[in-house]
Order: sequence, then C-alpha cells, then structure tokens
Amino acid sequence: MTTDSKMPITVDSTISLKGIVKAIFKDTVHVQIGGKIITLPLSDYKLLKGDS
Repeated sequence: MTTDSKMPITVDSTISLKGIVKAIFKDTVHVQIGGKIITLPLSDYKLLKGDS
C-alpha cells in the first residue's frame, strides 16, 4: 500500500463506498458495507448520490 501525496487523507475528507441498501425509512437509509449496517440521513440526498 502506498500513499499519494497529491491526495492526502485529512479530517473531513470525502471517500466513496459502495454498499447494499437494506432498508429505507421516512428519513434514513440503512446500507450494508462489509459486515456492518450503517444508517445515513436522507436529508442530505446530494451527499448520498455523490453529487457536489
């Protein structure tokens, strides 16, 4: 594994993860990434879609 000095990882960095949507409720979506299910707020729809 190597580091790229052009794109250092810092606090508040953006990362891209792919997962399986397990459930969608009124204001949250539950996504399985690896063996974990995480809850994401639907209030930030652009963030979930990957739009800037």
